[in-house]
Amino acid sequence: MHIALNGWFWDQPNTGSGQYLRYLLSSLRRVSPETSFTLILPPHVHSADNVPAGVDVVTTKGFGGNLGKVWFEQRTFPAQAGRVNADLVHVPYWAPPLSSPVPMVVSILDVIPVVIPDYSRGFFPRLYTSLVSAAAQGADQVITLTNASKADIVQHLGLREELITAIHLAVDDAYHPRMGAERDKDVRARYQLPDDFILYMGGFDVRKNVNQLLLAYTYVAQAEGDEYPLVLGGREPQWGTPMFPDMRKYADELGISDHIHWIGYVDEVDKPSLYRLAKMFVFPSLYEGFGLPVLEAMASGTPAVANDIPPIAEIVGDGAYLLEAGNARTMAGAMIALLEQKPLRETLITQGLARATNFSWRKTALETTKVYEKAMSGK
Repeated sequence: MHIALNGWFWDQPNTGSGQYLRYLLSSLRRVSPETSFTLILPPHVHSADNVPAGVDVVTTKGFGGNLGKVWFEQRTFPAQAGRVNADLVHVPYWAPPLSSPVPMVVSILDVIPVVIPDYSRGFFPRLYTSLVSAAAQGADQVITLTNASKADIVQHLGLREELITAIHLAVDDAYHPRMGAERDKDVRARYQLPDDFILYMGGFDVRKNVNQLLLAYTYVAQAEGDEYPLVLGGREPQWGTPMFPDMRKYADELGISDHIHWIGYVDEVDKPSLYRLAKMFVFPSLYEGFGLPVLEAMASGTPAVANDIPPIAEIVGDGAYLLEAGNARTMAGAMIALLEQKPLRETLITQGLARATNFSWRKTALETTKVYEKAMSGK
C-alpha cells in the first residue's frame, strides 16, 4: 500500500495538528514497514526536518495566505497524490479536498468551529468551515480522538457513525517522572520558577476558561499564595478581545497578581520538566477534542485537576481529579486538598501513572492502519 499524507502542519510541531502528524507518521513507519509513505509538503515548507527514514517527500509550489492554504488542500495535494500513484490519501486534520483520486481518510481532531461559533467569526472562517464540513462528506473513513468527539461529528456534521473511528493520542516518552529529570534544574532557572508552584500550560482563548482557574486560585492564595504561586505557561495573545478576555486585568481585579508568574511561550522540550517540577497541574478547559496536557501531566507523575467534560473524563478515568465544569469553588477545594492531603496526592499520582500506560503511539498507529484497510476495502 502507498499512502500520501497532507503535510501542511509539518513545520508546526508546537501545534496539536503538527504533533499529531509527526508522531503518527513516525509510528506508522515502525508498525507498518512494508507500507510506502509520501509526505506532500505545502509551498511554505521549503525543507522537511525529522522526516522518518524511508518516507518520500514531495515539495510543491504555490502562494501563501488563506487562499493559498485552500488551494493546496483542494487542488495541489490531491493532484500530487495522483502523480505519485498513491493508493490512499490521509489528511491528518479537518481540511479534506472535495474530490480525491483515491480513497481518503480524514482526521477530524475536533469540531470547535461548529460547536463554538465564536471560533468561526468573520466571512472567511465561516466560508472555510462550510467548505471543510461539506468536503468531510466525501471521506471514506474518518478518524477522531475520542468517542465524545465522534458524537459531536455525528451531530454537527451529519456523518454516519460507522464511518468514524475514535483513536486516542499518546504522549512522548519524555513525559516521565524520572527519565530526563537531569534537565529540570536548567529548566527551572530558564523560566525562573519558584521552588513549589501550581501549573497551567496551554492557550488563553475563551474555551480554555482560565478565568475559572484564576477565580479558584483566590481561595488558595489566601492561605497558600506565598508558598504555592500560580505559574501560567503559554504564548500571551493580544488581550481584551471576545476570543481572548484580558486575564492579566482579571488577575489584578481579583488581587492575586503578586502570586502569579507569567512565563510565556514554553518550548516543547521543556514541558516535561515543568510538569515534573509542578506540585499539581490544573486544566480548566470547557471543550477539547482530547485534552492531551492532562495526560502529559499524569504521565509525568504530577497530579492533575480538570473539569469533568466528556473527552477528558474518557481519557483520564480515575487518574485525575475531575470536578464540575465552571465551578471555581469546587476547583479551589480540589487544589487545596491536593496541597494539604498527602495520601490523596500520592493516590492520584499512582492512578495517573497507571492510567497513562494505556496510551502509546504504537497503539495509535496500529489502530490507524486498520482504518486504512477499511478505507481501501470500501467498508
